[in-house]
Amino acid sequence: MTGQQVPPGDTLQQAIDAAPANAVLVLQAGDYRGPFVIKKPLTIWGPATAVLHAREGTNVRVEANGVTLSGFTVAGSGQRFDLTDGGVYLQGEDLTVQGLTLRDTLFGILVERCTRATVRGNKVVGTGLPAMGLRGDGIRLWETSDSVVEDNVVTDCRDMVVWYSSRNRLKHNTVVRSRYGTHFMYSHDNVVEDSYYVEDEVGVFVMYSHGIVLRRNLLAKAGGPAGIGVGLKESGDVTVEDNWLLANTTGLYADNSPLDPAHWNRYRRNVFRFTETAVSLHSRVKRSEFIDNQFRDNGTVVKVGGRGDAMECTFAGNYYDTYQGYDFDGDDRGDVPFEFRRLSTQLEGRYPQLALLHGAPAMMMTDLVGEVMPLFSPKRLMQDPSPRLRPFPMAWTPEVRDAR
Repeated sequence: MTGQQVPPGDTLQQAIDAAPANAVLVLQAGDYRGPFVIKKPLTIWGPATAVLHAREGTNVRVEANGVTLSGFTVAGSGQRFDLTDGGVYLQGEDLTVQGLTLRDTLFGILVERCTRATVRGNKVVGTGLPAMGLRGDGIRLWETSDSVVEDNVVTDCRDMVVWYSSRNRLKHNTVVRSRYGTHFMYSHDNVVEDSYYVEDEVGVFVMYSHGIVLRRNLLAKAGGPAGIGVGLKESGDVTVEDNWLLANTTGLYADNSPLDPAHWNRYRRNVFRFTETAVSLHSRVKRSEFIDNQFRDNGTVVKVGGRGDAMECTFAGNYYDTYQGYDFDGDDRGDVPFEFRRLSTQLEGRYPQLALLHGAPAMMMTDLVGEVMPLFSPKRLMQDPSPRLRPFPMAWTPEVRDAR
């Protein structure tokens, strides 16, 4: 890239201050000592071997419109949570951060009160501290709209946060070994697609938001007691389609969602496999559709808290590997409904502490008693009137992705 060459050392901030608006600063391989503040439209480009160092505050702080940061490495920041010290801070319009590597920073990329920001192709490496609450967020959007977060790799951080932010698109990102892969709160009309969330405590959690679309994502290996692939709390008009939810403790968790009587939540063409509980509802849920999903190799299809059930949800055309029916008319749909009843699941919903005995011989015996003795027959938790008899090809299949 052509532009003003800036040698390593202590001169970068001077070059930023002296450069005219819309200038291009080109970094060379070597170390640049900061922190740095940008208050005019500029482009700063450098190779990955150009390393911007800082030991206090935020390493690179942008408070202007029309700034582009590209290619170089950001290493180090202050460690104050109250000041959200981080690698790169953005505030303004039409800002771009692409191809950066961020390491040894408290927070990674902070996008606050921005419009039309682009965060693309960056690698954010967190601290990996065992206490996830003491890590900083890898990427945070706060009061940000009409922006794009794509092709980023975030590892060993706390969360990827989207709070009070609407009309953003998050696509083709990879988030591994973090707490929340993506956490929405009071954020509407956002899209998450073609992304990988692996070995996080929670893949995607949506709180107090509406109009969220989760499409063609892999959400896998969210383990431990709190492991959830997709979680909803008081959120509506949520569309979850063509996702693979694999080896999570809970595939989908819904708490009072949707909340607004005018909202529906729709779950279509998702694969739920190798979960302890495929769908967990905090209590009875209405206005929710489960259509053309696959439930295979799961411990429990549906669990409902309290004394509730999922009979007011719509289940139609799903595949269940435990279905035992027949198809006399040859339409590849069962002629008798699929019903899920399990006494141990019903008891766990009513008495959550029994989850400690999940899989124990005593709970297996409880299910056997529920099947053979009508006196203890469990209630029906859900019904699908038209179950599929065999698995069907999915429109999207995840590929191997290297998160190193």
